[in-house]
Amino acid sequence: MVVLNKIYTRTGDGGDTALGNNDRVPKHSERVSAYGTVDELNAALGVARLHARGESIDDALSRIQNDLFDLGADLCRPDMEKDGEAGYPVLRMSDGQTRRLEAEIDAMIERLEPLKSFILPAGSELAAHLHLARTVARRAERLAVELASSEGVNGAALTYLNRLSDWLFCAARIANDEGRADVLWIPGANR
Repeated sequence: MVVLNKIYTRTGDGGDTALGNNDRVPKHSERVSAYGTVDELNAALGVARLHARGESIDDALSRIQNDLFDLGADLCRPDMEKDGEAGYPVLRMSDGQTRRLEAEIDAMIERLEPLKSFILPAGSELAAHLHLARTVARRAERLAVELASSEGVNGAALTYLNRLSDWLFCAARIANDEGRADVLWIPGANR
């Protein structure tokens, strides 16, 4: 259980921060950038949920927000090979979390007509916020993949981020009257 008795600690005033294993790194490190962008994505989903109240997608977004805290916890702790030395169960993303997203994507796709054009990130308020969250998810994925090129990263975390952006794309289409209100790209329309 997490207990936060004090919000500020002054320990990061010099530009460094503690990771999940208590190692200190610069706040601009690749690892901090990756899990910080996951936090930004979580906040973007919180805004999207303001427009999802009363819709079934709100429950799914709540689950995903919880998953994103799991993902942040996973990314903030390097040295997966030393997880057993932590003295407590280390939280890591699992393949089951990605499989749930895949099942939900499959269910959404069954409700949508196939696309015959790319779509613009627009439409309803909820769809626009989901598209914005999708782009933040892609950035988080790029940063996590970059991190993985030099340090250990749980493969399940990378897969989850990749699948989440697909989920958000499908959810945005569902929020646009099951795709009927998607805003289609018209190539060269303004030349």
